[in-house]
Amino acid sequence: MARTLTRTLAALAAATCLATAAAATATAAPSEQAAGTTESVYSAPGPWQVTAQHAFACCDTTGAAYDVWYPTDLGANGFRHPIIAWGDGTLALPHQYTYLLQHLASWGFVVIAPENEATGTGADITAAANYLVQQNSTPSSMFFQKLNPDEIGAVGHSQGAVGALNALINSGGAIKTAVPIELPVQLSCLPGICADTRRIGAGSVFFVNGAQDGVISPSTQQQPWQTSGLQSDQAYYEATPPTVTKAWATVNGADHNDVQGQPDCAAASFPCAHGVYSYLGYPTAWLLDQLTGDARAHSVFVSGTGELFDQTASWSNQISNITS
Repeated sequence: MARTLTRTLAALAAATCLATAAAATATAAPSEQAAGTTESVYSAPGPWQVTAQHAFACCDTTGAAYDVWYPTDLGANGFRHPIIAWGDGTLALPHQYTYLLQHLASWGFVVIAPENEATGTGADITAAANYLVQQNSTPSSMFFQKLNPDEIGAVGHSQGAVGALNALINSGGAIKTAVPIELPVQLSCLPGICADTRRIGAGSVFFVNGAQDGVISPSTQQQPWQTSGLQSDQAYYEATPPTVTKAWATVNGADHNDVQGQPDCAAASFPCAHGVYSYLGYPTAWLLDQLTGDARAHSVFVSGTGELFDQTASWSNQISNITS
């Protein structure tokens, strides 16, 4: 099933290349400078120096190694680091997201990513998080008693966004929040792999997509999702139960692979309109809010009054059920 999803998403990606090539060059890209004051804070590197280790440990269910990004001075001043488990997009690998994953680690997270090109089931994302939880209890590990196993998030791109949601749904509450980036429509996957946000029973979700990603992760859909399935970020958001903390926002001018920017599009897969810039600030703020209780980060997502809702030049479709 994972191989079928891989082939389907690869075909969709090819279709996107043809359908959006002109739009990606003609539409104004988001600015490199974050417009919001708080967004600017979290778009900048955080206070922690970062160390990265590729093939740090082995292995997930496919035999793929784990890559990790972590604060160099682990556990300084007694700090327990929240865990972020990452899911790659179809046929992609963690090194293609280095800028984003290093950025998250600079804000105090320990990030783990399987070198796995098909993470849609979420099983290997969950297993990666569980590996770090085990390391936290292993005296010989560099992570021993340096992590907070009660604060785990799942973040992913494209097929990895599907996996991040499936990990949240199936983790039994161990994963507290998910940030699915460019979440594919249900038409691109099979039952058992598709993300069904109606099944989210707890935790929180921040949906993020690019306005130019009209084939794989469109913002809206023509037919009601109740009859046609979850074929847009709007539908995924609306189908998420109201008891779940949730938000959604769209990066104006961004395309399917902008999140791979290093930081611009030079090293990213096509289509990429500008780069990773707009995917740094508010996703980081969401994770800090949900996993560390950062009050300033929380404030930007308060419906109607939060900073995110003022950023109409660089963001659209801002909505959340956070009221205070």
